[in-house]
Amino acid sequence: MKKFSLQTSSRTDFIKMDRQIAEAIAEMGLTEGVATIFIPHTTAGITINENADPDVTADMELVLDRVVPWSGGYRHFEGNTAAHVKASMMGSSAQVIVSGGRPQLGTWQSIYFCEFDGPRTRQVWVKGLSEQ
Repeated sequence: MKKFSLQTSSRTDFIKMDRQIAEAIAEMGLTEGVATIFIPHTTAGITINENADPDVTADMELVLDRVVPWSGGYRHFEGNTAAHVKASMMGSSAQVIVSGGRPQLGTWQSIYFCEFDGPRTRQVWVKGLSEQ
């Protein structure tokens, strides 16, 4: 398993991780199989989505804020209930097929770390499973 850190810059942040994921896969020596990317945090998540237009992640942030606003009469004493809910909606892991030692993504796809309670230093864990 490989781990790396990310520094987020604002309360909500979508950070493209393609380079770091490819490096982790290469360091593991995974050439054919599946890589699982896991986010070990309760107020951050992961998604695979479009990388061509930055308005896509801006729109995702807008929609998530509409669905789960920061002020909503929540009971959680830390005041970050919205971040917990958004993280649960995105999920804490994603899998990507690896072939030829590279993650296999569609033409317009990237893997994004989704920060919902930043800025913070976050961890990303990558584990490979080789084809037998």
